[in-house]
Amino acid sequence: MNAHASTARAERPTPIHIGEHLREWRQRRHLSQLDLAVDAEISARHLSFVETGRSAPSREMVLKLAERLDVPLRDRNVLLVAAGFAPAFPQRSLDDPALKSAREAINLVLKAHEPNPALAYDRHWNLVSANRMVAPLLEGVPERLLGQPFNILRLAFHPEGLAPRTVNLAEWCAHLLERLHRQCEATADPELLKLYQDLKSYPIPARSGPVQPDSVAIPLKLRHRGEVLSFISTTMVFGTPVDITLSELALETFFPADELTARRLREMAAHMK
Repeated sequence: MNAHASTARAERPTPIHIGEHLREWRQRRHLSQLDLAVDAEISARHLSFVETGRSAPSREMVLKLAERLDVPLRDRNVLLVAAGFAPAFPQRSLDDPALKSAREAINLVLKAHEPNPALAYDRHWNLVSANRMVAPLLEGVPERLLGQPFNILRLAFHPEGLAPRTVNLAEWCAHLLERLHRQCEATADPELLKLYQDLKSYPIPARSGPVQPDSVAIPLKLRHRGEVLSFISTTMVFGTPVDITLSELALETFFPADELTARRLREMAAHMK
């Protein structure tokens, strides 16, 4: 399913009953009724009745089907409400006392990753937190681009943001667009779909060719003070969240891809002390 099809689906009227919700998620996962029924250990006939509204699923069945379909927690609540049940998953702000341990874990990871840069962002790629090594890499970026909400993808593509200083701009932005496209496919989130279309409108050159088969990762190569710093990144998420906010948080950690970058990061960190 391409982004246009995802957008069209996201703009449809809200399904009127649980069956339509389930059908849309099943089709989004490219599963037949039989595939899902076998995986959820129910009969295909019963699943068909649920999707057509001829049978009302129990709360347990809604949650079981949602788990098999890998439905995000936010949308599992939507399924439950559509079936006539109360939401099961809370959504708290990060400053909620109940999320104190999660905040501490995020801060611990960000701090421990120094002298390398690391940041945390929400489901729409808005910055939530960053360690002190991120700021030096943003030197010279206009303050208006760093205001809240600070969207890290828009910053990467913006002609006054990181785009002019990204040496491998075509490859890096193509990589980011592919990641965002997968999120759009998985969630059909209207805001992500809009972000995807907005980013495609930026004047980014086309990638010259496919990724080389011997490549292990696509680096981010940034010009910084007359040199080129090179990074590879990894993404972490909470493994077993039951809170919507936590389930939608991601931590991006950057590692030096060469010795020059590692040395410059150590020097930056030393000057900050």
